Amino acid sequence: MTAAKPLSQPKMPLALFVLTLSTFIIGTSEFVIMGLLPNVAHDLSVSIPAAGWLITGYALGVAIGGPLVALSTVRIPRKTSLLLLQLVFLLGNLLSALAPNYGYLMLARIITSLGQGASFGIGAVMAASLVAEERRASAIAMMFAGLTLANVAGIPLGTAIGQWAGWRVAFWPIAGMSALALIGLWRTLPSNREEEHIHVGNELRALRDLRIWWALGTSIIFAASYFTLFTYTAPMLGQLSGVSPHGITLSLFLIGSGLTIGNIVGGKLSDWNLDLALTGIAVAIALASILLRWASHSIWSAEVGWFVWSIAAFSAIPTLQVNVMRFGGKAPNLVSTLNIAAFNAGIALGARVGGAVLDSGHTLAALPIAASVLAVLAALATRVNRRLALRQVEPSITLS
Repeated sequence: MTAAKPLSQPKMPLALFVLTLSTFIIGTSEFVIMGLLPNVAHDLSVSIPAAGWLITGYALGVAIGGPLVALSTVRIPRKTSLLLLQLVFLLGNLLSALAPNYGYLMLARIITSLGQGASFGIGAVMAASLVAEERRASAIAMMFAGLTLANVAGIPLGTAIGQWAGWRVAFWPIAGMSALALIGLWRTLPSNREEEHIHVGNELRALRDLRIWWALGTSIIFAASYFTLFTYTAPMLGQLSGVSPHGITLSLFLIGSGLTIGNIVGGKLSDWNLDLALTGIAVAIALASILLRWASHSIWSAEVGWFVWSIAAFSAIPTLQVNVMRFGGKAPNLVSTLNIAAFNAGIALGARVGGAVLDSGHTLAALPIAASVLAVLAALATRVNRRLALRQVEPSITLS
């Protein structure tokens, strides 16, 4: 007689779906303000570039606060860390809904951001641990599908609510869903008592590997290349393409659909050939950005252009995350969170590049050119990234 085979675990456990829901809520909160940028600027009596600083401030909060929070929670079980971070995120959205002025809103957004960076990083490690090794890239892609689904449903719906009832009202349902996600994480995430104990020293020593820093720099350039455009989506659609305020909601839905497709494609490409995927995606972002330069002057061509661009741009999300995590070694929490920090540093850089282009007297039509240049730089960075990835960790490629 042969021994009975143990029951196999489900390919995608329930806890992974809850992590996806949490990512969806976080993505909605971070990016909904882009669809409402003209509304926020008008209501708070600031310029569009000044309102764009709310995105930059949030991104810098994730970039700086995320790694610090990750280091402060290395001795705490991942489940407990995720619950605490979700609670901070809930508080930040409540404060955003109550913000009376620009300064208060900036502070609320920074508080919200502190619950995001480490949450994404630790969540990615948790997602990978829930499935078999050969499905880890797909599991991470599924978790980050929440981010792209936020662009399909969360951001368009939040934009519609904000345009109808005021931008502050858009944050109330986000806060409510944050509370539901908190309960879901508490009930479904496993309490792994055999979780490897992580020391701060080990986390920091892992950062001596130069490959990690180059991979993080690659993430920054990638993110900057598409947030130079993505930050100013609503103004570009309205002022260049002639899309009505209500039509922008539908445009964001179409863009979100492309982002979702891109995330799925990126996950599959990462499992196939990570390094070739990175280079190909960077080239695709550059070409799609150039396409938008000419397509934005007509509503229908603009919709097609933004859809193609969104597929190219967000196929990089899971690819970049896996790229950094493969160098993580004994510092999975910190390295994974550092990539989220790098990504948000790129968001801040992209938003500022776009703002600088506009402040220098150029029109919105110049933004795709700037984005394309950054994408070309990202493509060049991937070639060095590939050469470093093929080498073993040696003293010549580590930081002393």
